[in-house]
Amino acid sequence: MPSKRRLRWAALPLGVAVAVALAGCSAAETHGFLPGFVEGAKSATNQTDRVGGLWVTSWVILLIVGIVTWGLMAWALVMYRRRAGQTGLPVQLRYNMPIEILYTVIPLILILGMFFFTAKDQAEIERPWAKPDVEITAIAKQWAWDFQYDGEEKDNSDAVWTMGVQADADANGDIDRAKLPTLVLPVDKKVTIDLQSRDVIHSFWIIDFLYKKDMFIGKDNSWSFIPTRIGEYDGKCAELCGEYHSMMLFNVKVVSQADYDAYLQTLRDEGNTGDITDAYDRLGNLPGTGAPSTGEEEGK
Repeated sequence: MPSKRRLRWAALPLGVAVAVALAGCSAAETHGFLPGFVEGAKSATNQTDRVGGLWVTSWVILLIVGIVTWGLMAWALVMYRRRAGQTGLPVQLRYNMPIEILYTVIPLILILGMFFFTAKDQAEIERPWAKPDVEITAIAKQWAWDFQYDGEEKDNSDAVWTMGVQADADANGDIDRAKLPTLVLPVDKKVTIDLQSRDVIHSFWIIDFLYKKDMFIGKDNSWSFIPTRIGEYDGKCAELCGEYHSMMLFNVKVVSQADYDAYLQTLRDEGNTGDITDAYDRLGNLPGTGAPSTGEEEGK
């Protein structure tokens, strides 16, 4: 009984120390140093906490496994070290069935458990909105982005859009982010982004949103989420797509509904209306590609 009491008294200050240490952690530290978390502010989307939780839990489990494994290795090194006066090899053990079963069952349980929670969270993140408040088409091209804000008409006659160009660095390597393609999103609205590519494989990545999806020719992907914090975020292509892959950047602005509506009206006033693919082809590009038209396809 006294030994148990001493153990509890020894564990108490340890638990207090751990609680104090965790209480002093910043938002980024408590989420495993992932980007997108700001002290005292909402998460960037409705999904970032889920991703951060999966990340941190996985690392905690792996560290526990590592500590146990390293502890057993150190114990074996100390307990079975060569003593003074000993010569030759120690007694060789062929096998220990209980330990071998233990070393097989525990990793299997860990792998199945991590797979289950990963698949569960992925299925939730990949779940599309039945009726999104906002539907946007993001089109990747070498090496920039086009964004179409889809309307209610099936032919997208009431859609508005913006076309971007790749980033251009100055002599010092600095990039003017004001000139980058910009994706504008309304805060606290159900958003679905349809992802398309005009040429090669790209990958749509908003860094602080902790998620990315590939974009293929002939296979459109989509991503549904709710942006929950007003602010500006960085986006880029996360798939090596050619010579200027590193310049394939874009901005993301999460704004109020009023500012979002005003932005769409600005695009209408500029005449950027209708289906973006039709507009893209009218600008002298081959249909469905990012290559400029040479006139040879028409026999000129």
